[in-house]
Amino acid sequence: MKYVKAAWDDEFHGFFTDATAYLAALPELEEALPPGARAFARDGDHYRRNAARCVKDLELADIRIATDKSGTLTLDFAPNEFKHEAGLRIAYTGVVHFAIAYDHGIDWMRSDAVLLDEILPADDGGCLHEIALTDATITVHARDLQAIWGEPPGTAENG
Repeated sequence: MKYVKAAWDDEFHGFFTDATAYLAALPELEEALPPGARAFARDGDHYRRNAARCVKDLELADIRIATDKSGTLTLDFAPNEFKHEAGLRIAYTGVVHFAIAYDHGIDWMRSDAVLLDEILPADDGGCLHEIALTDATITVHARDLQAIWGEPPGTAENG
């Protein structure tokens, strides 16, 4: 990530995360972001650690890639039981690149949790979304995205 810091800190035996530089740069970046990406990045709770709609600590629950060449991708994140009231679905349109790189360095967590993310404008008018997880990094280059807070399928009791 260019502005956001999210990495393991050996000294403190935990993750260090800091979105300060990104939040400072966001006013200059936001006009070049597509509407959905801009709204998600500007959400006042997005980086507020104790907020119910903060992305930190959400757990990766599902990845759905379209096989019909439509360029759609959906990422579902389950709520952290100690922090979130609901999960998050991010629906991407016009996807031209998707990658997930696993580090396989942390084996004591049952699922990958979000450390922080960063959304930057792409040269083609779309957006670049990078999500740092506890044991992986997701990168998506898309025309736009829509962030939908609610209970992703399969996470509700009757889901």
